[in-house]
Amino acid sequence: MIPLILLILPYLCIEMGLAFNSKDTVMAKTHMASNGLPFPWSKLRLPNYVIPIHYHLLIHPNLTTLSFTGSAKIEIDVKNDTNWIVLHSKNLTITMATILDESEAYQSEKILPVLEYPLHEQIAIFSPKILIAGEKYFLHLEFAAPLADGFFGFYKSSYKTKTGETRILASTHFEPTFARMAFPCFDEPNFKANYSVRIRRSQKHVALSNMPIEQTISLGDGLLEDHFEASVRMSTYLVAFVVCDFRSVSGRTSTGIDVSVYAIPEKWHQTHYALEAAIKLLEFYEKYFNIYYPLPKQDLIAIPDFQSGAMENWGLTTYRETSLLFDPVTSSASDKLWVTLVIAHELAHQQLIFLPFPANENWFARYMEIVSVDATFPEMKHLLDTCFVAIGRDSLNSSRPISCEAENPTQIKEMFDTVSYEKGACILHMLRHFLTDDVFQSGIVRYLRRFSYRNAKNENLWDSLANTCSDDDFTLGEFCYSRQQASKNAVSEPLCFMLTFAVHGNNNEVHAMMNTWTLQKGIPLVTVQQQGSVLKLRQERFLKTVQPSDPSWQSLQHGYLWHVPLTYMTSSSGNVVRHLLETKSDTIELPEDVTWVKFNTDMNGYYIIHYEGDGWDTLINLMKDNHTALSYKDRANLIHNAFQLVTAGYLSLDKALDLMGYLEYETHNVPLLQGIGYLETFYKMVEKRNITDVSQNLKAYILQYFRAVFTKQTWSDDGSISDRRLRSEILSLACELHHTPCLEKANSLFNDWMKSNGTISLPTDVAETVYSVGAQRNEGWTFLLEKYCHSLSGAEKSKILGALSSSKDLDKLSRLLDLGMEGTVIRTQDLSTLIYCVARNPAGRFLAWEFVKRNWHALVEKFELGSFCIRSIIIGTTAQFSSKEELNEVKAFFDSIKEQSSQLRVTQVALENVQKNILWLERNLETLRTWLNT
Repeated sequence: MIPLILLILPYLCIEMGLAFNSKDTVMAKTHMASNGLPFPWSKLRLPNYVIPIHYHLLIHPNLTTLSFTGSAKIEIDVKNDTNWIVLHSKNLTITMATILDESEAYQSEKILPVLEYPLHEQIAIFSPKILIAGEKYFLHLEFAAPLADGFFGFYKSSYKTKTGETRILASTHFEPTFARMAFPCFDEPNFKANYSVRIRRSQKHVALSNMPIEQTISLGDGLLEDHFEASVRMSTYLVAFVVCDFRSVSGRTSTGIDVSVYAIPEKWHQTHYALEAAIKLLEFYEKYFNIYYPLPKQDLIAIPDFQSGAMENWGLTTYRETSLLFDPVTSSASDKLWVTLVIAHELAHQQLIFLPFPANENWFARYMEIVSVDATFPEMKHLLDTCFVAIGRDSLNSSRPISCEAENPTQIKEMFDTVSYEKGACILHMLRHFLTDDVFQSGIVRYLRRFSYRNAKNENLWDSLANTCSDDDFTLGEFCYSRQQASKNAVSEPLCFMLTFAVHGNNNEVHAMMNTWTLQKGIPLVTVQQQGSVLKLRQERFLKTVQPSDPSWQSLQHGYLWHVPLTYMTSSSGNVVRHLLETKSDTIELPEDVTWVKFNTDMNGYYIIHYEGDGWDTLINLMKDNHTALSYKDRANLIHNAFQLVTAGYLSLDKALDLMGYLEYETHNVPLLQGIGYLETFYKMVEKRNITDVSQNLKAYILQYFRAVFTKQTWSDDGSISDRRLRSEILSLACELHHTPCLEKANSLFNDWMKSNGTISLPTDVAETVYSVGAQRNEGWTFLLEKYCHSLSGAEKSKILGALSSSKDLDKLSRLLDLGMEGTVIRTQDLSTLIYCVARNPAGRFLAWEFVKRNWHALVEKFELGSFCIRSIIIGTTAQFSSKEELNEVKAFFDSIKEQSSQLRVTQVALENVQKNILWLERNLETLRTWLNT
């Protein structure tokens, strides 16, 4: 061992930039490997002087022993002279390491030593011969590991057949930093490389990877080896492989892309809608982006155990079953919308995978998901809901900028959040609306053409959207765009012209505008004061938990300024007017006096508007007298806007409630759902606090005021998707409020369903409501649990689980949580959803919170710190609290797990949510009580 240290030490000093005359000793600055030797790299991120070019992978999973072996021959490009190669590996046993030169001659006759530094999930291989800068080498590694438990790396999943047989499959999930659990690799997004994959399997299984199979060879004894075509350059987190016994349904796009959807054999009949949607969406993206899909095939596969909704592995997208499979018998309109949106999101990624960081890419994919579904399935519009969710998070001080640094795996996992997805989509929509659809689309096409297979930054996108071009530029390869040059284009005419900011903006100004939305957190509040024909504007940061009288107000406002692309309409003009607010205050002079003005037309902007003086009174009267003067989006936006201002203390609750007075005449579902949704939220808050007089009066008000809406709902699956979603929400609320006709009908349907032993089909949009009513009886709850165990429909199981968790019996709820923790009857992937469902039940909120505290370390072990499920568990349980005592209880728990909670942004979000609830009751409870009495 001593000779090895002496051999390594000089190179350690050189590689780490250490000098022997440093104040600190070499050992003090050196991390120690697991075998006690100095590790040659101290940083969390890998060095950039060794670059992977091409991975040659062999993977052999054994689905009987639940383990796998493999080898990786990695072609590397050396940028600096070195003796060390540092890369990632986690929970792998490296059985052999060698280095070969470009002619594949061994650099050493001996197997090379491998140092491990588990804290950074890194290994280092020492080469006795110096690796020369500019030369290519091959690093050859052999390894073995058990198939992982959980949902990351190369992990095992299982399902049961109708006969009760358990079958095993092996699948991958590498985003953001889990490829290192399947093979040694340079596991950072910037290290793009090609991949040639071979997978060994038995004859009864199929193997899938990113690329099509090139050939299959027999190794004897029933063992086959599939050789997949070499991939395009991509990051490690996009590599994927699955070994299973699934069945598929296949089709082909108009441009010849083979599309297949895989599921367990007994759910094969649920794959057909996904195939239809995938083909339609792929064809849309090819036309919109003016770029052919870059791979010869696209596989979509439903994995029985899957933590998130889906994953965009290039050419092999993986999904939770409820995100891909659609059962015409048990799936509702909302289920169909969800499946369509998830497929649209993942397929959007397929054109965007060249971007440098997956979290940055997600907000673009989220917006393209909305654009594509609006174009191909126009009945499924849902952008407003997306932005409402984003504003809820972004109006808290615990929010974050869209573009921010993340270094360690926990921080990276937390980047996949509401800010990354929903806010990013909303600001892109705002920019698209400001630039116009055509200009936005042409800029996107230029962006994709210029940065295909290269790393890109946000500034490159703003450049592409602002810059201009001519037809000559296009033919000269300047990444420009025109109808004549692009036969697959979806826009109507050439769009190569210079934008001037008198109309929309130039390069630098688009940069400056978008930087205010991506580099700082939060959302602006724009206050409008009308004085005759003059509109006075001012902007500030919108915060729900801090007011101007608070000591921290000035510091939290300091430095915040947005370039806000305002739009507005007035009583004298039906046209939309634009105005860019770039300063703290501004003035707009109208051509004439107007009765009313409404900003943020159709909610195409991402900002809150407050109308000072009698502005709100004027709009309240407009809504009562002639609500159709505004579009349904504007009406929904006004309702949302008003109640956001109530929460932040800018507007009185009674004024916002008066605004909703027009809803008895509302015929569009979107504003109707928005208004009723706020009343339902208030009811649940006061109910959980046992404020009986207010909860009873509010319940009576909702049932009386919206009686016509409740009465006209049918217990069917008829109507548009919007009508069906309204029916589902309205009847669920009616039964929850103990509306007698609703309870009678639901009980009747449940009794008939139970008598048939679950063989008759319930209307899918009201099934969960029917189940929930039936679950309040012992025999109904027991029957539902039995049906849950045997159902082959993920959509049906989800509805039943929601119903089971609505029971008021604490013993039953406790049993559910135990089943979720055990993970057999209720899969571990559904545990976070179950905890949330129990927590939102007034009878179960404390039970769920105590369960989380008691099982915290086991939950982190199951789901990984920073994961979506851990964040969902924290937010789902604490969001139910609204008292100072409960706030102190949450703080105490977070303090007790400080080593972990200090790494999580979500704990601050949770605390601020509770503070928001406390403030809401302090400010508004008496007003609500008085308003209801009046």
